[in-house]
Amino acid sequence: MALKTIDAKMLSRMFLAGAKNLDSKKEWINELNVFPVPDGDTGTNMTMTIISAAKEVAAVDMEDMAAVCKAISSGSLRGARGNSGVILSQLFRGFTKSIADKKELNAADLCVALDKAVETAYKAVMKPKEGTILTVAKGGAQKAGELLEEGRTQLDDFIGEVLRHMEEVLAQTPELLPVLKQAGVVDSGGQGLVEVIRGAYEAFQGKEIDLTAPSMSSGSVSSRGGGSYQAQSDADIKFGYCTEFIIMLNRTFNIKMEMDFKAYLESIGDSIVVVADDDIVKVHVHTNDPGFAIQKALKYGALSNLKIDNMRLEHQEKLFKMSEQKDGEVKEEEPVMEKKDTAFIAVSIGDGLNEIFKGLGVDYIIEGGQTMNPSTEDMLNAIEKVNADHVVILPNNKNIILAANQAQSLVEDKEIYVIPTKTVPQGITAVINYVPDLSMEENVAAMEEEIGRVKTGQVTYAVRDTSIEDKEIKQGDYMGIGDRGILSVGEDKDAVAIEMVKEMVDDEVELISIYYGTDITEEEAEAFGKEVESLYPDCDIELQYGGQPIYYYVISAE
Repeated sequence: MALKTIDAKMLSRMFLAGAKNLDSKKEWINELNVFPVPDGDTGTNMTMTIISAAKEVAAVDMEDMAAVCKAISSGSLRGARGNSGVILSQLFRGFTKSIADKKELNAADLCVALDKAVETAYKAVMKPKEGTILTVAKGGAQKAGELLEEGRTQLDDFIGEVLRHMEEVLAQTPELLPVLKQAGVVDSGGQGLVEVIRGAYEAFQGKEIDLTAPSMSSGSVSSRGGGSYQAQSDADIKFGYCTEFIIMLNRTFNIKMEMDFKAYLESIGDSIVVVADDDIVKVHVHTNDPGFAIQKALKYGALSNLKIDNMRLEHQEKLFKMSEQKDGEVKEEEPVMEKKDTAFIAVSIGDGLNEIFKGLGVDYIIEGGQTMNPSTEDMLNAIEKVNADHVVILPNNKNIILAANQAQSLVEDKEIYVIPTKTVPQGITAVINYVPDLSMEENVAAMEEEIGRVKTGQVTYAVRDTSIEDKEIKQGDYMGIGDRGILSVGEDKDAVAIEMVKEMVDDEVELISIYYGTDITEEEAEAFGKEVESLYPDCDIELQYGGQPIYYYVISAE
């Protein structure tokens, strides 16, 4: 018999099935990336976002609608990676907020929830662009409204028609975005959303699914603060247990409650972070009695993701392991960061670029970038690590800015400033232009102005044949990619790089910085640098080892 409503258990099954279907298609979705670069990651970002939520769904009571909705919303919000992942998390957030107080969902409920999902996602993007995942989601919501008006509320028909219309809207995305039409692909984010809905629909129709969450390799976050790393003795660890948990609120958590809770935690420990977001509160504290923190937290709601680590025991184990390592291979311990007014967090990849940022005073490096976009949770963890009242985040990639903004919105006990750096050279310029004697408002304005003067080009290779911006590209060709598109294409790497530089440099450029990657030898880089110098004798040329993967050269002109 056809189902007339969707209860919490069915919603859980549908969500997990959507996650599994997306996971199975992620590599194909990656290949829909407009630019044929070897790091197309839309499928990966969306998959890691939804799996973060799926793991939370699999861990809660799947017959409790409110609990399932909280798990979907909070899990996707914190696991969001890349622009597509952040938008997907906002769609889930709006959808679940609309249905959390329902026992069962009918077509009218789904229609309202889809509208709320689209509204929430559009608000999250500063400049929404049609022909993307947003357009596909909006098409689905509009179709749901039409079906409701027509009285077509039988759920199998209702969901099936919404899915079919989303597929039609997806097929039209190349007409809305010329760059998609030139590349001969549909929007990858929209395709990912369709796969989620397709999986959910199949589960609704009774297809057998595994109710466990798909597995996922965790993203890496590395602390690379400046200064020497000092081993810490057991006696230096004042509070021995690192305690973390999430409170699933059963009551309003107002500012006074938050202040009182923080004050209590301060009375029993240190290294306190309390991040409140709608119906959940993330808590981190170092204390000698985790039970006190837990008992206090239980007054506000149920606990999940509880994690308690004995730092003294861990420290002893680390010392034991270090003593067994050979000389010269001793791993450095993460330093205890000194309290400071302002700290910098930068997203970077490549040992050379990491060292450059450290040398400029960046306190924390999040390993990531083109090949792996950090999640909102990675950002929150980094913010938690730095011991500062003001934190500046440099995303250094246009696909990471939304995740940084999302992290900013979740932090209340520190002032977070996201400088919208889209490339590593922009991030380096931002740090250089920070002046401690100025106010944060003045510094933010100055940094944003200066990064606007930086032109960036990156040389990589094509992973498939395509045609973009009237340029015919063959698999294996080298490409010079600038801020607004492909600047050069060819079979000779250095020739492509030189042509790219020529497109970037004008009469106002005074400095050309060249960062060479892991696949370029020092001799090759020096020869290339001399060629650039001969072409632009009036410019200062800086050649530095970046150590970045995938991109042979990252070059800036300013």
